[in-house]
Amino acid sequence: MRIDRVDSEAELLGPPISNREIVQVVAGDFEVRLAQTVAEIEAAQALRYRVFYEEMSAQPSAEMKAMGRDFDPFDEVCDHLLVLDRRRGDGPEGIVGTYRLIRRPAAAKMGRFYSSAEYDIQKMIDYPGEVLELGRSCIARDARNTATMQMLWRGIALYAYHYNIQVMFGCASIPGTDPTQHAQALSYLYHHHLAPPEIRVRAQPHRYVKMDMLEPGSYDPRKAMARVPPLIKGYLRLGGFVGDGAVIDHEFNSTDVFITVKTELVTEKYIRHYERGMRE
Repeated sequence: MRIDRVDSEAELLGPPISNREIVQVVAGDFEVRLAQTVAEIEAAQALRYRVFYEEMSAQPSAEMKAMGRDFDPFDEVCDHLLVLDRRRGDGPEGIVGTYRLIRRPAAAKMGRFYSSAEYDIQKMIDYPGEVLELGRSCIARDARNTATMQMLWRGIALYAYHYNIQVMFGCASIPGTDPTQHAQALSYLYHHHLAPPEIRVRAQPHRYVKMDMLEPGSYDPRKAMARVPPLIKGYLRLGGFVGDGAVIDHEFNSTDVFITVKTELVTEKYIRHYERGMRE
């Protein structure tokens, strides 16, 4: 696998542009935008820690536990998308949702995309056009509702439109590390939403877990779909596909599947509608 590196900071970052020119949506008490300060990034990492490590029983490093934040080197090169409840504040204290966004230049600086540790993503790297890796999606427990998720997707839509993203991808998690407990959901995803061959990513051989554990017709698709986590259902509603093979992530106490969403399949309301609205 190869990521083309860039030779200068200017080439990496491109022309200077205010974050607010890329993503800026206010709806009632809520706002979605990119993080603009170190304090906001650290607040997003603290939210991730509360959700992943305190709620979902992921295993933090000693440093993460001491600081109460989830972090890794990718945080230094990515864009951090934030949803703020402005009733709580318009800075770090208002953050109730976050997503981590990694484009090719950020991956080039790291030498890889984050998901390459679990999946062979060469088809994403070779894809003609701009690609975007989505990750670390989380929402505060008391803000976990459709409205907050919609705000995150408004932000992603504007970001994708601004950078002319053709494909979005990343790992999505199902809680727990026993894939047999998710046999219906994994089989349903494989049988009904497997990516076409040209964009089908496969789990790394040493981490590959068979998804189609149940034969077609041996389970009720509606009941199986009910077992699919809401975030993955959201990707499917956007025309998303899954890759071949699940991966057990012991650090995050989860079973991961690979998600690919071609932005040409994303509905008009998610991409151009909000972009037009910002210009009117």
